[in-house]
Amino acid sequence: MRRSAALSGVAVSAVLALAACGGGGAAPSTSTGSGSSGSSAKPATGGTVHFLTKADFSHLDPARGWDGGVNNFYRLIYRNLTTFGAAPGAESTKIVPDLATDTGKPSDGAKTWTFTLKDNLFFEDGTPINSEAVKFGATRGFDPEAGIGSPYAKLLLDAPKDYKGPYVSGDLDTIETPDAKTIVFHLKKPFADFPSALAMANFIPFPKGTGAAAAFDTKPIASGPYKVASYNRGSSLKLVRNPQWKAETDSVRSAKPDAWEWTFGLDAATIDERMLAGQGTDADAVGSTIQAATVARVQTPQLKARSLSGLNGCTTYMGLNTTKKPLDDVRVRQAINYAINKDTVVAGMGGSSLAAKGTSIQPPTVAGRVDYDLYPTDAEAARKLLAEAGLANGFSLTLDTRPDPKMAAVAVAVQEALKAVKIDVKINNIDTSTFYEVIGTPAQQHDAAVTGWCPDWASGATFLPPLFDGRNITAKGNANLAQINDKAINKRIDEIAAMTDVTAANAAYGELDKEIMKLAPIVPLAYEKYVIVSGANIAGAYQSYAFSGGIDLVSVGLAKPGK
Repeated sequence: MRRSAALSGVAVSAVLALAACGGGGAAPSTSTGSGSSGSSAKPATGGTVHFLTKADFSHLDPARGWDGGVNNFYRLIYRNLTTFGAAPGAESTKIVPDLATDTGKPSDGAKTWTFTLKDNLFFEDGTPINSEAVKFGATRGFDPEAGIGSPYAKLLLDAPKDYKGPYVSGDLDTIETPDAKTIVFHLKKPFADFPSALAMANFIPFPKGTGAAAAFDTKPIASGPYKVASYNRGSSLKLVRNPQWKAETDSVRSAKPDAWEWTFGLDAATIDERMLAGQGTDADAVGSTIQAATVARVQTPQLKARSLSGLNGCTTYMGLNTTKKPLDDVRVRQAINYAINKDTVVAGMGGSSLAAKGTSIQPPTVAGRVDYDLYPTDAEAARKLLAEAGLANGFSLTLDTRPDPKMAAVAVAVQEALKAVKIDVKINNIDTSTFYEVIGTPAQQHDAAVTGWCPDWASGATFLPPLFDGRNITAKGNANLAQINDKAINKRIDEIAAMTDVTAANAAYGELDKEIMKLAPIVPLAYEKYVIVSGANIAGAYQSYAFSGGIDLVSVGLAKPGK
């Protein structure tokens, strides 16, 4: 699970919508557009694809970045042992080989996994991508400073409790490299879905010994078809071809464009106007999710033909810090859930075209999800619970959010709803580029935070355990914003994780969703939707379940590069 893509400000970025696995059934299609000109035109070789966005990427270092704003981008410059397929819809949730020859060979009841690397794999500097590089990349996720992104290396790999990654602790014996092309991973416990975990950013290989002191945040070492040519933080980023990448080793990335350029820091309204007009190089561009005020204008046949829309597969929610008084009282958390008016939240996010009311923790696209609503808006029920908790006269809390118009509107909707039950909400804005890092550091966390979560791959295991398993609370990169550590929840997570039937496991997670919400550690606010308008010359842009129904960058290009 990762932080929400649309919430990050780069709507075409990677966050994964949960879909079929083991016969669980594919996620429903939510597309209402034709998928841009790419639905009928194939990308040609050459040209530059442009992106117009509000916020910069959080981190270029994949051990540090994990939010929706950067994961899709990583696939252009990095490769993993495995990755997600490049095809529309449910096909994009399938795990396929990338650097590896296959998706791995399990042994010891899926507690040990062996992979073999393909031939002719090189980093941008010509260094071979070998088993030591894979091992080094995987162990970087344990570093207390660098490993603030995806938690799966730390969660799954067998390692000493005091292991702090290669820069601090050195080598890790439980990842074996018997030769240059063979990697053997030993896990803490059996995990049948390990090939899916290996598609996550924190398993990306790097030459051994590189990347210390945040070096990759300014100059990454590419293993994919593109490398960073220039990067001005908060302003622009340009990728050009990586001559060391061999197309014959990569069945996923089409690598049609010669270059990619991002322009950061643009006003949302400016992006909308430029994308709708589609003049000059904007015909070769992709923008962010359009603003609510612009939605009605995307109804002409010409604009519909180059737009995509649907659920983004994520949940926007407000985490409640259970370590803070009076939020340590379940009655107070339940009262907050009753007090929030989800309709005003949806209105603040732009109305029904851009959001749907949230009730459960998991969004409608999750396999096995149970549809329920434990806390319909009821101010009187909220007041009664607060009185029982001795807080009839209310209290104050600090709400962390970002200076983004949509998120500001959500924060105000929360503030107004809680004011009606005498809870005074102080809104604390954190810079968008560091927001997830700050709220993921318990020492810096306040009472509550408006954020989002999206599943990583086609398994319910990537939604509830990261958010609510109390044994995974960390000093940095913490996903359990509620800081809840409930023995019954932890036990049930273990029981479901031990299931070998993925369909049954997803159904069990659906029921656990409801049980967790009885403790009210969060407030599910909304299921966000997107509307993306692409330039008329963009080709190969299709709706991908693997990227929250958005655009998978590895297939994008230009219909006429010389136009």
